[in-house]
Amino acid sequence: MASRSRLPSRRFEEALRAQGYERIAGVDEAGRGCLAGPVVAAAVMLAPDARLPELADSKLLSRPLREQVAEAIRASASMVGVGLCSPQEIDRLNILHAAMEAMRRAVQDLAAAPDYLLIDGNRCFPDPPCPAETLVQGDRRCRSIAAASVIAKVERDRMMRQLHEAYPAYAWNANAGYPVKKHYAALARHGPSPHHRRSFRLS
Repeated sequence: MASRSRLPSRRFEEALRAQGYERIAGVDEAGRGCLAGPVVAAAVMLAPDARLPELADSKLLSRPLREQVAEAIRASASMVGVGLCSPQEIDRLNILHAAMEAMRRAVQDLAAAPDYLLIDGNRCFPDPPCPAETLVQGDRRCRSIAAASVIAKVERDRMMRQLHEAYPAYAWNANAGYPVKKHYAALARHGPSPHHRRSFRLS
């Protein structure tokens, strides 16, 4: 578990609720730096009273704990939306624009339109449906963005484990498509799969 000093804060959502906003969604993505698979984004509206004591930036959680936290988020969140861009879309749009598009799709996947978006990073996708604010390192600072980071990471990892069943040579069940030594070795031995991003350096 992350230390208490590193747990994300409610203060961003509380300040917005004090201004009259009710449907506040945190938005984050996972898989931007991978060699294979989609980039996946999530949008999460947390209920004000949601109790998530283990919630933290997804990168600070072990896989088992991350999956437990994802289940707790889905059980207690007001709404959760997920969006993705395929490797082919990544190659066509470039990874930055594909990540922005995945975020837009995640917001569209919410059951109701948000009043305000809190987005990880320093860029927002074009023409958001409501006021939007970007937060650098938002997944460590802001509760709803941290929740989105967990959902996006867990959803993407599950997709990569499913793809591993058809393409076991690349060990996506272990590396989730990230550029690690064994992944590069498998690429050198087998070449790229249909799920690799051809616009990325694969060697």
